[in-house]
Amino acid sequence: MRRVPVDFSVKPTLTGERVLLRPFADDDVAAFQAVLADPEVARLTGSPPGDVDLGRLRAWYGSRNAQTDRLDLAVVDRASGVCVGEVVLNEWDGHNRSCNFRTLIGPAGRDRGLGTEAVRLVIGYGFERLDLHRISLEVFAFNPRARRVYEKVGFVAEGVLRQVLRDGDDWVDATVMSILAPEWAAHRGHPHR
Repeated sequence: MRRVPVDFSVKPTLTGERVLLRPFADDDVAAFQAVLADPEVARLTGSPPGDVDLGRLRAWYGSRNAQTDRLDLAVVDRASGVCVGEVVLNEWDGHNRSCNFRTLIGPAGRDRGLGTEAVRLVIGYGFERLDLHRISLEVFAFNPRARRVYEKVGFVAEGVLRQVLRDGDDWVDATVMSILAPEWAAHRGHPHR
């Protein structure tokens, strides 16, 4: 069977009922400055707390659309038109048709199903358009909200990485999760229907 080569240089716009995933725009930098300054976001992503440097953010997000080995898309709340986060397919392994997934949803995008829909859209794109076989992620033990989203979309827990993150005086485990192309084909991101 002939495989279509993965093309991460194409930055699609994916439209759902509640969210729009699109390439980054210059205006998104201000939104990410606010998102990344949120203490809960810093903790849940394992990012070091501190000031968010606008110049570094501008350089980072300004270069995302030119990347050919990863797919970074802004998550936009369709109701407000505001950028509330990002979804990323990275750490691409071409031979094994696999990659890592990560997402970041700020306070303005929480508790309304935006994250779940964004995950379904980008994972569907990964399997249906990029012909990936496996997409994996890690989720910290203190982030049950994210884990529930991943499980709702069909990610399966594979194992635990013990004490991978320092959280104040405590150590936190991370669960490795993945979803495979045949699983996605069977349920299209709705495994519990």
